[in-house]
Amino acid sequence: VQLQASGGGLVQAGGSLRVSCVASGQAFNTYATGWFRRAPGKEREFVGSIAWNDVTFYSDSVKGRFTISRDGAKNTMHLQMNSLKPEDTAVYYCALKGGYNTSPDAQDYDYWGQGTLVTVSS
Repeated sequence: VQLQASGGGLVQAGGSLRVSCVASGQAFNTYATGWFRRAPGKEREFVGSIAWNDVTFYSDSVKGRFTISRDGAKNTMHLQMNSLKPEDTAVYYCALKGGYNTSPDAQDYDYWGQGTLVTVSS
């Protein structure tokens, strides 16, 4: 399985950005997938995830601002980020987990994309 993240960039605070992740070798919509991020000087943290049945989960820090969706036909997962804040600046990683249920624990994920940088200016 290979995951390819894209769509990062520079955006002003309050703006929006969508990052995407394309999977090859595995159907996205039959497994749980998630987004994580690592800010400069900080540990990797859970952003959100989507289960096999498209039920989504989010961290408290992004709930209400970020939305995860999947396009099964294109084997693609998206992270729509609205009302961005400078503290959202990080490298964002997509990940795929074996099994149907999601998890906020990065150690439960088996495959990772290379990451895409999102920078939010104040």
